[in-house]
Amino acid sequence: MIVIPREEGEGVMIGDDVIVTVVEIRGDRVRLAIEYPEDMTLQRGEARPRVRTYRDVLLEPSSRF
Repeated sequence: MIVIPREEGEGVMIGDDVIVTVVEIRGDRVRLAIEYPEDMTLQRGEARPRVRTYRDVLLEPSSRF
């Protein structure tokens, strides 16, 4: 992961086709504009199912081996 400080109106380019621009910063909320090709899909992180790992299973209280 990389953290890049940006202000309103500034952005970053990902690859040749994706541009992410900071549209608004209000308190602890940030609004982004994302330009991407029509044939590409975009999915919000919280909407994507979480991938469970072996470590997740081991840390569950109900897991018994």
